[in-house]
Amino acid sequence: MWADISAHIGRVTGQPFHGTKTMSVGGGCINQAYGLSDGQRTFFIKLNQASKLAMFEAELAGLEEMYNSQTIRVPQPLCAGLAGTSSYIVMEWLELGRGRAWDAMGRNLAAMHRVSSDLGFGWYRANTIGETHQPNDWQDSWLAFWRDRRLGHQFRLAKRRGGSFPRQQQLLAALPDLLAGHDPLPALVHGDLWSGNASLTAAGEPVIFDPAMYYGDREVDLAMTELFGRFPADFYDAYEAAYPLNSGYKTRKILYNLYHIINHFNLFGGGYEAQSNRMIDQLLKQIR
Repeated sequence: MWADISAHIGRVTGQPFHGTKTMSVGGGCINQAYGLSDGQRTFFIKLNQASKLAMFEAELAGLEEMYNSQTIRVPQPLCAGLAGTSSYIVMEWLELGRGRAWDAMGRNLAAMHRVSSDLGFGWYRANTIGETHQPNDWQDSWLAFWRDRRLGHQFRLAKRRGGSFPRQQQLLAALPDLLAGHDPLPALVHGDLWSGNASLTAAGEPVIFDPAMYYGDREVDLAMTELFGRFPADFYDAYEAAYPLNSGYKTRKILYNLYHIINHFNLFGGGYEAQSNRMIDQLLKQIR
């Protein structure tokens, strides 16, 4: 397997590569992750079952979209493919460290969010959020996209899992009120921007990775940075100075984070169903 991956790296980089040393990298719950080195160059590899190739191909394309924006650092994507019974993705190896450059993270993310699409909201291909299929078919309307491609999709998956969301239809019908007066531009968004998918390099440069990328309301990224522990305050201050948020964000962030909590129910079950219903109740109280 490693010989096949090494040969692929050699082809896409134009320099022969023979990986002789592998280093297991922790931190992920979906894929196996490794560093592969020939003593001079090291690459970051993620492995999964062969059936997950489309997931890696979509991640590769998403990283390419973000990398080509030249706004915020992401690992340079190299290739994806099959090796024996495994699928893989290869990208630049980055040494991560600690630092205080969270203000730069805020400014750089704001710059990425200014990259837009003339095609509307969505992307040219589906991808995944965690291991969940994420449809991205283009929509002209942000409200319709969030209703049909995001919340509606997760509610349908949750129903198959046995989830109960008694006020689901009431919430979907309330979206025009919850999004009233909010007309965002399609922005290049990471799509899964929690603290585990953002860091600083050893040189102190902000970097984001593991995207679920599409073109959407930029607030979805800001909302998720607050979901599982906020980023440092310098991040928010710098983002706001570079690209101020519109009024009503405090309510919309609940709506946007609901997507991720229902997805967590679909992935893990447990108390995420109750948390989702509390968030739905909280949102519906806003329009009384």
